[in-house]
Amino acid sequence: MTAQRLLSYRQRLTDTLFKEVVVWRLPQPVPGSLHPFKYRMALIHDGRCVLRYDNERGKGDHKHFDDQEQPLPFDTITQLLIDFDRDIRRWRTAYADTDH
Repeated sequence: MTAQRLLSYRQRLTDTLFKEVVVWRLPQPVPGSLHPFKYRMALIHDGRCVLRYDNERGKGDHKHFDDQEQPLPFDTITQLLIDFDRDIRRWRTAYADTDH
């Protein structure tokens, strides 16, 4: 089996805010992860990544929230998308301005 792209999209939320999601199914897990998915989910504000979920080689599942990095529990891709949208809402509430 070769890598299969499952999701790939960019959604504009405001004039200065968008989210981007890319998910692949791999033949075997990325080192550090226990599941067969490689993913990147990012929230970009004014050209700066303010929230990112990913599973880098050797680091496993984790998220970056502004300048902090934390482990990220992985259950399913669906739950990961739900959690990502929840964190987007949290970020927008915490950093709300006239543009969000």
